[in-house]
Amino acid sequence: MTRTRRGYIARRRRTKMRSVAAGWTLTGTSPQHQIKALYSAHRDRDRQKRTFRCLWITRINAVIRKMWVFYSYSRFIHDLYKRGSSLNRKMLSQVAILHQNCLYLISKKNTISNEII
Repeated sequence: MTRTRRGYIARRRRTKMRSVAAGWTLTGTSPQHQIKALYSAHRDRDRQKRTFRCLWITRINAVIRKMWVFYSYSRFIHDLYKRGSSLNRKMLSQVAILHQNCLYLISKKNTISNEII
């Protein structure tokens, strides 16, 4: 009976695993490390979005409370939403950091439009 040679697919899969897990010396645990690394990368992409949103909210709230005594973040966002403003939290936090008086003008327009209505 003649000897059958194996194909290249399994060898290509193993070399790809080894190249991805190049930093680990043990060959048996490298697939486990690779799976864990891919899982962590996927999980932390969602976590990064959540963390940045919290950061933007904190920045906006800090500037609002520093400028006005009895004004809160939730009331500010509610006023923006009622007015139909297209500014999102990321843009508002950049305005809060770089140009605080522009954020003051934005909120003044909110209160003026609420008093007129």
